[in-house]
Amino acid sequence: MMTAILEIPEVRRRVSPLTVEKYHRLGEFNEHGRRTELIRGVVIEKMSKSPLHAVLSKRLYDLIAAKLPDGYLVRQEAPITLADSEPEPDISVIRGTLADFYEAHPRTAELVIEVSVSSAALDRENASLYAEASVKEYWIVLGSERHIEVYRRPENGLFREKETVDLNETLQCGSVSSVRIRPADIFP
Repeated sequence: MMTAILEIPEVRRRVSPLTVEKYHRLGEFNEHGRRTELIRGVVIEKMSKSPLHAVLSKRLYDLIAAKLPDGYLVRQEAPITLADSEPEPDISVIRGTLADFYEAHPRTAELVIEVSVSSAALDRENASLYAEASVKEYWIVLGSERHIEVYRRPENGLFREKETVDLNETLQCGSVSSVRIRPADIFP
C-alpha cells in the first residue's frame, strides 16, 4: 500500500517533491481523472465527499457567508498557496475582495475549516501548514464525534492554543468576530 511505503524513511527520502510552481503546471486532474492537491511537495488525490461531509460543509458555508462583514470572502474548496503546499480547504475566510485574487491564490487566511468525516489524521497534520502560513484560526469539524477542534495563535509553525467545542456550546471565531456558530446548528 502506498501509505505504508511512504512511512519508510529510506523511501520517503527518495520521493521527488514538487514545488508549488511545478504543481501549477500540472493539469487539474491526475492520470486517473481525480482532482489533487499539493501537501508538503507531494501530490495527493482528493478524497471523494460523503453525504455527511457535503451537508456539514454547505451548512458551515451558509452560516459563515451570512455573517461576514465587507472586506472578507468565504471560499469553498478553493486553493491557498503556501510555501510547499497548495491545499484546498473545505472552507476558508480570506481578507480582501474577489478582484484581489484574479492573478494568484491567497497565501494565508483568517480562518480555515476542514470537515473531517474520514481524514482526521491528515487534517490534524495539516495544522502545521496553516500555522506556518499565519492562518489565524483553524477548525476541524469532526463529523462522527459531532464537535469542532479549534486551533489558534500560530507561532513558529505551530498553533499554541487548542480547544474542543462540543455540540451545544457556542464557537466565537477569534479572527473574524462576526462569525459565531453553535455546532448543533450544523450537525444533522
